[in-house]
Amino acid sequence: MTDALREGVFPQARTVRTLVGLQVVGGIGNGAGLSVGALLVKDVSGSTGWAGTATVMLTLGAALVTIPLASFAVRAGRRPALATGWLLGAAGAAVVVLGAELESLPVVLLGLLLFGASTAANLQSRFAAVDRAEPSRTGRDLALVTWATTVGAVAGPNLTGPAAHLARAVHVPDLAGPVLVSAAAFALAGLGNLLFLRPDPLVRSDAVDTDHVRPGLRDAWSHVHGPVRTAVVTIAASHAVMVGVMSLTPVHMQDHGAGLELIGLTISLHIAGMYALSPVFGWLADTWGPHRTILVGQCLLLLAVLVAGTSGHSEVQITAGLVLLGLGWSASVIAGGALVSTSLDREVRPRVQGVTDLTMNLAGAGGGLLAGLVMSWNGFGTLNASAAILTVPVLVLVLSGRRAATGISAGRS
Repeated sequence: MTDALREGVFPQARTVRTLVGLQVVGGIGNGAGLSVGALLVKDVSGSTGWAGTATVMLTLGAALVTIPLASFAVRAGRRPALATGWLLGAAGAAVVVLGAELESLPVVLLGLLLFGASTAANLQSRFAAVDRAEPSRTGRDLALVTWATTVGAVAGPNLTGPAAHLARAVHVPDLAGPVLVSAAAFALAGLGNLLFLRPDPLVRSDAVDTDHVRPGLRDAWSHVHGPVRTAVVTIAASHAVMVGVMSLTPVHMQDHGAGLELIGLTISLHIAGMYALSPVFGWLADTWGPHRTILVGQCLLLLAVLVAGTSGHSEVQITAGLVLLGLGWSASVIAGGALVSTSLDREVRPRVQGVTDLTMNLAGAGGGLLAGLVMSWNGFGTLNASAAILTVPVLVLVLSGRRAATGISAGRS
């Protein structure tokens, strides 16, 4: 076997396997925390209007650390950058538990802000998977690491009931139990990156020549045009739709008498929709094209908000809507991520990927904040109708881009 094959195939395969395993562990933490974040804030604050701020703080926290983690990865490699994100998330989960025990909303919100660093680490892990990927496999390698989150993320919300018993054993509020699970899972994921993500995919692949990379957010933004702009808008808008609807679904269900176990199951199925078919959407992005896959995702999102927004008291229908919401998010975000990665030179790719995640998380924070206000104003149906509007700019960009590409091809022929 040649040295080139040994250095090319096996390190990439090992990198993907390692990231897959760590995503399972970290996904347990993210799933557990997501299932109770809004309920915990509502419980501590005593107001449904504050419930949406849980997701706001999570996504804002992710946004704040995204660019620093990407820059850290450029300087030192993916391994220490990803470990830092997971360990910051573990610290945030511990602060959330402390805030729940003290019944202090500011402390809970601060903890959720730090907790959000785990989301940044989770997102950047998918880009770590394509640092060494062949262009023809970019979508599939990215999607495989995204898919790995399914196992942990689906299991996490279903730990809501058992974690409540753990909370009582250590004398903290029941809703803080899943967050204790998050703290442990994030700590394991951080240590796992430090110990097992070797060789470092970014350093060993020579994906970045730091002597020719200008630091700063402004330079990264200068590369956001054409297909990259389409990808960034797609990812941001799709994430805002998903976060806005998903974050208030537990509150909507609780207001209609659903218990924690049923809420946890619904969120689990939603997260399964987000990740379970990721390899399929990655394959579509590689073989059918990212633009067409994005269109599939937007159609699924529109169907999701229609089903969820008209669900009323039907627990079956709201669950179906949440599954469709996850599928639409998956197709859009995976195809968008593949489009970003294949449209950029290696020297600028990591920081622009960081900008993509920054925009995604800021859009999620805005979506979560507005979701709470819209639902308090006029209910869950209006929230879903408002979310549908966010698909419009994506559809315009994708369709106009496809028409432009068709015109260029026709002119050349």
